[in-house]
Amino acid sequence: MSEAPPDLLTPADAQDPYPALARLRDQAPAYWSAWWGGWVLSRHADVSAGFRDPRLSADRAGSFAARLPEPVRLRLEPLIKNLASWALISDPPAHTRLRGLVNKAFTPRLSERLRPQIQSIADDLIDAMRGQDSVDLVAALANPLPVLVIGAMLGLPPGDSGRLKGWSDALAHFLGGAIPTPEVGAAALRCVLEMEAYFRDVIAERRKQPGEDLISNLLAAEDNGSILHEQELLSTCTMVLFGGHETTTNLIANAVHLLLTHADARARVQADPALLAGAIEETLRFESPVQRMGRIALEDLELHGQHIKKGDKIWLSMAAANRDERQFADPDRFDPGRVDNRHLGFSVGPHYCVGAALGRLEAQIAVGTLLRRFPDLRLAGAAPRLDNATIRGFATLPVAPGASIPT
Repeated sequence: MSEAPPDLLTPADAQDPYPALARLRDQAPAYWSAWWGGWVLSRHADVSAGFRDPRLSADRAGSFAARLPEPVRLRLEPLIKNLASWALISDPPAHTRLRGLVNKAFTPRLSERLRPQIQSIADDLIDAMRGQDSVDLVAALANPLPVLVIGAMLGLPPGDSGRLKGWSDALAHFLGGAIPTPEVGAAALRCVLEMEAYFRDVIAERRKQPGEDLISNLLAAEDNGSILHEQELLSTCTMVLFGGHETTTNLIANAVHLLLTHADARARVQADPALLAGAIEETLRFESPVQRMGRIALEDLELHGQHIKKGDKIWLSMAAANRDERQFADPDRFDPGRVDNRHLGFSVGPHYCVGAALGRLEAQIAVGTLLRRFPDLRLAGAAPRLDNATIRGFATLPVAPGASIPT
C-alpha cells in the first residue's frame, strides 16, 4: 500500500482540521490515514460520488463485527444488532426498504406540526438566560432543545430528556472515535441495552393506544406489504434519537459561534433576518456538525493513483469537501449570503439525512430567537472543542447574553 507523507493528517489536527484537510485535497486526495484506520477522500467531487457509489458499502456495523475477535463480537452482539438495522448504515435492498418505511413515518407534516412546540421550548430555554452574566450556551440551549424536540416527536415525557441525552452521548463517543476503545464499546453496549428496554415499553404502549407521534407512525407505516419488525423499530428509534440530537446540538452551537466571531456576517443577519436560513446553510458547509462518514470498499478500486483494496475502510470527509475551492468560491470565508451552496453537510444521495428539514427548522428557530432576544450577545470565555473526529462542536460555549428584549 503506497502512502502519502505521514504528517498530512494527525491527532494534532483534531481541534482545527481544515489546514490538514486542505493539504489532503491538494497533495493526496485519496490518502491512507493510520490515525483514522482507512482511506480519506477529501475533494467535493469524490465525496459526492462516494455517497452514491454502490461499490462503497455503508454497512459499517457488519464490517465492524467481522473484525472483532469472536468473544468480543458475542459480548457486543446487542449493540451490533441494533446498528445493523439503522437505515443510515445499511445497504440496498435492506436500506431501500427501511428508508421507504421511515420516510412514510417521518413526514414533513410531522416536522411542521412541531414548529410551535420548538418555538415554545426555545423561548423557555432562552428566557432562563435573562439576567445572567455568563451562560454555557451548549448546556443552556444547544443540548436541551434537540433532546426535548426529539422526545416530543417520539411522544416521550419531557422528564426523560436527561436519560435520552446520556444514551445519545454514549453512542456519539462510540461512533465518533477513530478506533473505539473497549471501554467506549462497553459503554455503548450498556446504553443500547437500556435504550431498547425503554423503547420496548413505549412501543407496547403505542400498540395499545396510538398517538400522533413518530413511534405511532412507525408502527403504522407499511410499504408494499412490508412493516418494521421489533428490532427495526428499536434500531430506528435509536437512530432518530442519536441523529436528531447530536447533529442539531452542534449545528446550533457552531452557528452561534460563527456569528459571534464574524462581526460582518452577524450584522448582516441581524439587519436582514431573511439571511438566517442562509447562515444555517453556511454553517453546515463551513463547520459541518458531522465531519465524515465511513464506507467499506466492496471491490478493489483505483483512485488518484492509489490502490484501494476490497474491505478497506473509506472515510468520506464532508469537512474537507465543503471547503474545496474546486466547488466553492473563497471557501474559507463564512458567508451567510452564499449562493449555489451545494454543501454535503447532510450527505447526499440514498443516505441523505431523513431529519434534515427538522434540523434546519430547529437551528433557525433557536439561533433566530437568541439573536432577537439578546442583540448584544457576545462570547464570554474560551470555548473548547469536542474531542471527536466525526462530530464537530463544542464541549462548552460561554456567552454573555447582555440586555434582553421582551418577546
